[in-house]
Amino acid sequence: METALDYRIARRRMVTEQLRQRGITDDRLLHAFLSVPRQLFIDPALGSRAYDDCSFPIGYDQTISQPFMIAFMVQALEIGPDDRVLEIGTGSGYQSVVLSLLAKEVYSIERITPLARKAEEVLRSIRTGRIRLKVGDGSKGWKGYAPFDRIIVSAVTSSNPDALLSQLTPEGKLIAPIADSSEHIMLFIRRNGRFAKRRLRRCTFVPLKKGVD
Repeated sequence: METALDYRIARRRMVTEQLRQRGITDDRLLHAFLSVPRQLFIDPALGSRAYDDCSFPIGYDQTISQPFMIAFMVQALEIGPDDRVLEIGTGSGYQSVVLSLLAKEVYSIERITPLARKAEEVLRSIRTGRIRLKVGDGSKGWKGYAPFDRIIVSAVTSSNPDALLSQLTPEGKLIAPIADSSEHIMLFIRRNGRFAKRRLRRCTFVPLKKGVD
């Protein structure tokens, strides 16, 4: 049985070895990873592996992403303390908490109702920033609270997420896995009404689906 001290040691090792040594340098982001108990977001049977550098299944053909991939994408967004962030794919809620410790507000959409409810339950049990969750089709964004300074998409799509890009502020950024001949993390930056697009690294994500389950 792992103790609270064991988990704190494992969290610090994760931040040092998986994140900092691989190019994650944002101190606010590293502190957020030190603060969030990842073991609460996975199957209790996997608790001793909670801080391994890998993804884990969370049910319904979904996963909690590896810590480095979350950190890489979030760092690329350069989230400021006054930013409003839209997250597409709440999943376990782990990334939602990390985002909430960096941003002013986080709006997160999950299409699978049981996952959203489970994430809500975990979030109520720990310290977070301001997070608003809803069950819905994330591919459509959240027009009622748009525009957003930053948008992060946690599932791969085969085309540019135009509906989401339209919900960015004039200087906003969106990061998403995009699949063409292969899957890559793509960063979209809005400037002067146009979008610059940068391909950052290869990746593997579950597909972005439309509708609600």
